[in-house]
Amino acid sequence: MKKIRDEQKGIIFLVLMVVILIAAAVFFALSLRTDNVTENLGEDQVIRELFVFESDSGGVLFSSVLVYYPVTQRAAIVNVPSNTGAIYSSLGRVDAIEEVYKEKGVEAFRKEVADLLGMKIPFYTVTKVSDLRKLTDMLGGLRVFIPSPVDFTDDNGKRILLPSGAVNLDGDKIMMYLTYRQNDDDYISVQERYQNVMAAILTGFHDKSYLILNPKNFSRYTEGMKTNLEIDDTFTLVKMICNIDAESIIKQNITGVNRKNDDKILLYPSENGGFIKTAVKQTTNMLTSTGGIQTSRIYVLEIQNGTSEQGLAARTAELFRNASYDVLSPVNALGYYDKTVIIDHIGNEEIAKMVGEFIHCTNIQEEEINTEEEVENASANVDFTVILGRDFNGRYVIPSSK
Repeated sequence: MKKIRDEQKGIIFLVLMVVILIAAAVFFALSLRTDNVTENLGEDQVIRELFVFESDSGGVLFSSVLVYYPVTQRAAIVNVPSNTGAIYSSLGRVDAIEEVYKEKGVEAFRKEVADLLGMKIPFYTVTKVSDLRKLTDMLGGLRVFIPSPVDFTDDNGKRILLPSGAVNLDGDKIMMYLTYRQNDDDYISVQERYQNVMAAILTGFHDKSYLILNPKNFSRYTEGMKTNLEIDDTFTLVKMICNIDAESIIKQNITGVNRKNDDKILLYPSENGGFIKTAVKQTTNMLTSTGGIQTSRIYVLEIQNGTSEQGLAARTAELFRNASYDVLSPVNALGYYDKTVIIDHIGNEEIAKMVGEFIHCTNIQEEEINTEEEVENASANVDFTVILGRDFNGRYVIPSSK
């Protein structure tokens, strides 16, 4: 009997050892585990997430890419028009990018948007418009700016009535704001409404973070969102986004030329997509720059035309606006210039070079500033003056031949 008891003790000891080893392995695995959000941020630690808002018909009402740097808490949203045209590999033809979503799904859509913008986009969220309506009401409405009152009756006999100014819209009004169309509506005004709603959602998450991040409430706020993350990773990502500086969100749009393709009007991005890639890269550099005053605000440029080419300054101003700069009304220079020059009024060499890189201009001159008062006065008016010379071809400065 004693022998049996000793054998039993040995078995029990071995079982305990195995349990202890398994528990230790699990403990170390969990302690070394990196969540999917942190793992997918990459070396630059920039959050890039695609937000798709699906229409009732199963298409894309609008979509935006969030580029967010948690360190500075600054963010940009890049609007991707549904009719953006290109040769999409997932379709094997030229078509609107919305067709990728309809035919191939959100994963293929995410990859095509990533290629279009020239960056990796590891995360996506899809929200149906019906769920967007509910989310809006749960956030207590979304605040948008409407420049002038809207009051008309659409083709279906429905009256569209929206007040002007900075207004808080409930779910039904937000849907009206997103979907109404008037005869004089242009492409830019419609895209601006999409951007305003995306910015308002991010602002709402920031303002209501104390409610959203409550474990009892989180699933209610996110139940209408389809993501490619597990619930714990979704919470981690949302928690990061809730810290966003809602007052300084940069808005970018894809610019290009509208052309008819079969029965569709497609927007072909400028420079075959090269411009938006450069603009997004420029914006990302601004978001991630942590040296001094460069992260404190959006920089103000003045574009002067130092050539005889009509409209050159206006077209260049639009390029810089889409690269996240605030641009004053373009003017003519006091004289004619052979070489393009950038005048730095605030003594910020890093940002001056960044402005120059956007148009391949290395001719940068720093305005002499003697006192702090002069610095404040200069930055209050304009940060950098860009005087376009005859070496500027409408997009880049052409180096002179030696």
